[in-house]
Amino acid sequence: MNLTSRITSVVNATPLDTVITGISTFFLSELKYKQLPEITLPVNRRLGHLIEKVVSELINASENYQLLHENVQIVQNKQTIGELDFIIQHTETKEIIHLELAYKFYLYDASISDDVSKNWIGPNRRDALHEKIAKLQQKQLPLLYHEATKTALPYLKLDSIIQKVCVLSYLYLPYTQKIALDADYQKAVAGYYMNFETFQRLDNPAKAYHIPSKKAWGIHPASNENWSSFEDVKEKIKHNLTEKRALLCWQKHKDTFETFFIVWW
Repeated sequence: MNLTSRITSVVNATPLDTVITGISTFFLSELKYKQLPEITLPVNRRLGHLIEKVVSELINASENYQLLHENVQIVQNKQTIGELDFIIQHTETKEIIHLELAYKFYLYDASISDDVSKNWIGPNRRDALHEKIAKLQQKQLPLLYHEATKTALPYLKLDSIIQKVCVLSYLYLPYTQKIALDADYQKAVAGYYMNFETFQRLDNPAKAYHIPSKKAWGIHPASNENWSSFEDVKEKIKHNLTEKRALLCWQKHKDTFETFFIVWW
């Protein structure tokens, strides 16, 4: 995995705005630094943990924010009841922020509901955007004011801390379907999704493909150097779909690149 591309993908990712989340948004563009930091990413870590590491290093490298705490375990009666992602402070205003981070991929399925906000689901239909937002609102943010948090962070005035979220999201629409989306959703659209039959039908010899590992999701495919033909990737795709695992696919066609999901449902 190209580390520079991984870092750049986080910096350039689109955070969902307050209009969607109902929570004040922290934009990574607020971080000011002379150059992107050099980051050593941990091995054998899940995608979410890799992104947390990148954001942590970006905050540390910034000139206008200080990282006070990260991954704060909140323990009650010897049991961990939750975790606070970041506590950061603006170096000039001294404003302290409790920041919750998410890095998510959602596909739009209009058959779920008449409510657009409830139609964004995970690639394998095991999670949903509205559920993630509800968790942030009802569990993650209220955790700051839990009695056990006072013990974990005794030197902070918790009531004066501002809370924000950074929900970095990649949204995918069904192939060929025209979906009327508000601009707040549209700016986070990263591609489309299709089933295997459509993928096979659209293939031609001029196209090349790569199935990135989940750790590389969100990286722009132009950084990839190893490409394969349809015949080289089809068995891997069919096997994963049989196991009900949707796959992200990068496509190169002449000088253009596309990113899309191939789904089993």
